[in-house]
Amino acid sequence: MQASTINTLKKSSMAVLALSIALTALQGCKREQGLFPESTTSISDKNIFDTPQRIEGLVNGIYKAFKGASLYGGRYFMYQDFRGEEFITITANSYTVFESWNNSYSSGSNDINSLWSTAYTAINNANILIEGLANRKDVVGEEKANAYIAEAKFLRAVSYFSLVTVFGQPYTKDQGASPGLPLRLQAELDTRNNDLKRSSVSEIYAQIIQDLDDAEKDLPESYSNAGLNTTRAHKNTARAFKTRVFLAQNNWAAVLKEAVKIVPQTKAPFAAVTGVKSELQPDILTLFGANFTTTESLLSMPFSTVDSYSGQTAIAYVYFGNKEYYLNPNGILGDPQWKADDRRRLLLAPSGGKQFLKKFAKVSPYIDYIPVIRYAEVLLNYAEAAAQSGQLPLAAELVKAVHKRSDASFAISDSQSADKQALLAIIAKERRIELLGEGFRGFDLLRKLEPLPAKADETIQTPAVPVSAQNYIFPPPNTELATNKLF
Repeated sequence: MQASTINTLKKSSMAVLALSIALTALQGCKREQGLFPESTTSISDKNIFDTPQRIEGLVNGIYKAFKGASLYGGRYFMYQDFRGEEFITITANSYTVFESWNNSYSSGSNDINSLWSTAYTAINNANILIEGLANRKDVVGEEKANAYIAEAKFLRAVSYFSLVTVFGQPYTKDQGASPGLPLRLQAELDTRNNDLKRSSVSEIYAQIIQDLDDAEKDLPESYSNAGLNTTRAHKNTARAFKTRVFLAQNNWAAVLKEAVKIVPQTKAPFAAVTGVKSELQPDILTLFGANFTTTESLLSMPFSTVDSYSGQTAIAYVYFGNKEYYLNPNGILGDPQWKADDRRRLLLAPSGGKQFLKKFAKVSPYIDYIPVIRYAEVLLNYAEAAAQSGQLPLAAELVKAVHKRSDASFAISDSQSADKQALLAIIAKERRIELLGEGFRGFDLLRKLEPLPAKADETIQTPAVPVSAQNYIFPPPNTELATNKLF
């Protein structure tokens, strides 16, 4: 990074940027219109909590930052997935996440700095809302104010989780004793509090869980239509995300406790019976391009022609529009568990003898919704925790439900169902098939303390990365190192 850029950043904090985004979102879309912010007029921070419309605009501002290109606008998925073995690069283009594929990020990498600043912008927008609205609940009423604060806490939790799982050592390595991230929980409106030491990984996880518990308590059971149930957090969204967090800690009992809230049955069909009636869709193809607002979508980030990303910032451009990464034939693509007639193979596009991912296939404009969490993932999280806890019949039923909706011939033998390790291997492969391209491969490798695998074709290769290597996790960004003397 150039010295002039660092000097500029020393004078202006990401917190100021966060406040700017929050203020300029105040007259954005109404809640009934989903998350499609339009250009707006800035409003002084002295009166941002004066009207219901401005408060709702602040909530929209959190989501707007959260769905930034480097976070849940899509690129975060690539940061995670390219660390695994499923994709091979064609272009080796640093602007389209090659450094993640090659495990060669440095503190000056654009991806590293953009991811960090985008997530902390969302976090600070959440802090502004939480802190300010606590004293102005009368403007919108107690119930709505608490719901808004719950949304902010949910988004803050997911943002911190997204950071700590790439910039911090895995929780399972030492029960979270390693240094984590600066835990910023107050609204920052200037640069005075830039200096903040890192909290431990376990302290970050404790805050994430506290925020999710608080969110579950005050989030609404549901909204007025399917669009809002997909694009706004509700109680089942918080419960679902907690299964992911506890999975990262190997806290199987806690995964089971949360999962049963939205998966109360022990045999298919599985479906939530309270709040949003979350369930699998009969056909996975429906979820990607046909209907973005199904009951399987516990939370997705929406895009429209007025706020879509373009070119190298768009996940659909990298995977499908420009075809920069193809499926590694030696990865899950070639595994016999993923049969040729499985409908999930219809989410691939053959070209030049290679297979490319087309889960995100809308191009120019790139208006695919980006799934933050789906019901299918919850079933697989539940299955893994059940198997680890000795509930093997339940685990088998859960993983079969996910696989059989795309491949009716799938079966698990009696011997496999009775073998914990065999069943866990099936679940692990199922995650790689079902969640391909949705940002889980790096996450799964790190939480299991497995090395990042080598991958190669005839033109390019990258070696494996052991758990003890410095580049097993992402380096801290120069922007933080330059502005935070206590990091």
